[in-house]
Amino acid sequence: MNYYSLNNKNHKVTFQEAVIKGLAPDRGLYFPETISPLPDSFFQNIEMLSNEEIAFETIKQFVGDEIPETELKKIITETLCFDFPCIPVEDNIFSLELFHGPTMAFKDVGARFMSRCLGYFNRNTDKKVTVLVATSGDTGGAVASGFLGVKGVEVVILYPSGKVSDIQERQLTTLGQNIKALEVDGVFDDCQDMVKKAFLDESLKHKNLTSANSINIARWLPQMFYIFFAYKQLKQYNKPIVLSCPSGNFGNICAGIMAKRLGLPISHFVASTNANDTVPRFLEKGNYEPKPSVTTISNAMDVGNPSNFIRIQELYNNDLNEFEKDFSSYSFSDTETERTIKDIYSRTKYIAEPHGAVGYLGLKKEMQKQRNSIGVFLETAHPIKFLDIVEPLLDLQLPIPKQIENVLGKEKVSVKIKTYGELKDFLH
Repeated sequence: MNYYSLNNKNHKVTFQEAVIKGLAPDRGLYFPETISPLPDSFFQNIEMLSNEEIAFETIKQFVGDEIPETELKKIITETLCFDFPCIPVEDNIFSLELFHGPTMAFKDVGARFMSRCLGYFNRNTDKKVTVLVATSGDTGGAVASGFLGVKGVEVVILYPSGKVSDIQERQLTTLGQNIKALEVDGVFDDCQDMVKKAFLDESLKHKNLTSANSINIARWLPQMFYIFFAYKQLKQYNKPIVLSCPSGNFGNICAGIMAKRLGLPISHFVASTNANDTVPRFLEKGNYEPKPSVTTISNAMDVGNPSNFIRIQELYNNDLNEFEKDFSSYSFSDTETERTIKDIYSRTKYIAEPHGAVGYLGLKKEMQKQRNSIGVFLETAHPIKFLDIVEPLLDLQLPIPKQIENVLGKEKVSVKIKTYGELKDFLH
């Protein structure tokens, strides 16, 4: 399988090169040269397959022969070491819980898959790779956990100071070993811009930089797995499925659309955003106009210029009319989000956190148009990560899961920076 740059289709690389480089030299995101739908029999019998079997069939064409089948299956087994349940919340509405992994966030899947791919590619070399990643919340912890102790890989995580939750910060600043955290005086977009600039800096070529954000194909493509798992669980209802993703960098919803390209029968996608409404404004006005991100209580979605939206445009050949048949996007305020967390709990006793609540709001809005459907929203992180928001709203105390207990007593270690020059000095 080859991948081309979305800025230049003549620039092509292998899966291994795309994973190691992360971003094309022209700053383009990599995109698979071909997408071959899975056979009808796969979907007809999907409930008979294990999650590992589903994931293997989903990803194998995108890896090709660059990782042997036995090794790829091992990577998948190690990646999917936790559950992905669809929990009924109310009539025809389900929560796809993606927080049962080691750092209690959906990004555990992509981070674990990518780290093991890099570990395989580095198995016979002393050459080091530096994973440089920006996080608005959960990416940092998942990448830190996924890459901890991986041979030949150093990890440098940039995060916006004061704009991630306390638990999220502890997950990316307390592990030590090959994990380093840089606390940036700015917002997530500043962190992401620094990362992209570093990739193009000739003086840093010796660092062999790659990214573990969803711009990297090995972080992004595995996010298809749990969309298939949701279908496997909901197929029994024999209704059209509407999928709502709380959306920041748009990796999850882009992976969902990829799954549909492979034949997965998802009827409609909803990108649910907070006040960072670049995509809802695009659908309303037809002009794609990114703006600086603003801080909200759903901080992992505080992205003003979502990287993966260009991949979504490619999947629809930049045809807005075709895109709008499959896709809606709505924006919600912090006030609406808080009200929804309280409302869901008072009616159902289900505890949502801010990102899941935004996903729920978008789903409910779309299902007013898709009345004979079944809806699923992604609950992307455990409520404990946002206990300072959830506990006062619901007037309860959340039990501390064992995954979180492990980091609470550890010392935070980070380096504060303000400028790209300071990042460059750190990397040198």
